[in-house]
Amino acid sequence: MSKESSHRGDTTASTYIDPGADTREGYEISKRSRTLARSVVGNVTDEDRIRQRCSVAVGDFSMAGLLRFCHDPVPAALAALDARAPVITDIRMVQTGIRKSGHGSTVLCALDYGAEIVQEREITRSSAGFLALRGQLPGAIVVIGNAPSALISLCGMIGDGVRPAVVIGTPVGFVNAAESKELLRTTGIPSISTEGTRGGTPVAVAAINECITLFIEGSGHAGPGHRL
Repeated sequence: MSKESSHRGDTTASTYIDPGADTREGYEISKRSRTLARSVVGNVTDEDRIRQRCSVAVGDFSMAGLLRFCHDPVPAALAALDARAPVITDIRMVQTGIRKSGHGSTVLCALDYGAEIVQEREITRSSAGFLALRGQLPGAIVVIGNAPSALISLCGMIGDGVRPAVVIGTPVGFVNAAESKELLRTTGIPSISTEGTRGGTPVAVAAINECITLFIEGSGHAGPGHRL
């Protein structure tokens, strides 16, 4: 946990909402899952909220202990959402999983960009997409759940002076996944990542969607029937 975690104190338990629970059954499932996660993970800070949701997403509370928060990423994400900064993802599954309502940010996928770079450099499509999107990265929210190559390319651009607002980087796998996340944590950019080889799309999506939920809470536009 970062030294300057965002504390919500005793209000956290009474103010959590689930904007995605639009039926009674969905609400009850969400409520039971979150209640259990609160009891196991803890419920003091906004970072705890993200730990809860990521653990539920993968069905494993050990995920909570693998998450790393650097340089106050939650306030950075909320500020970027407030500014309607673009959300840039590595693959279609991450793009699809991110909640599109309750905020004004456009959600882009790197796979839609950089085809010519793939041909020229023979690199991965997601990595080429981020290179092509270089001009949109400053101030953006970056969510990488699958592609270590994309995260490594992003870190290289950060080293050259490109400054995203926040990076959620949780690539999964045995080739460069752990190394790419270690590299991210050295950049000085606000970030949420996982330690080691574990992570993946569900973790990345859960982390950004919980940030969006926190943003909706703060905006006062939760709507009826979603409060846990």
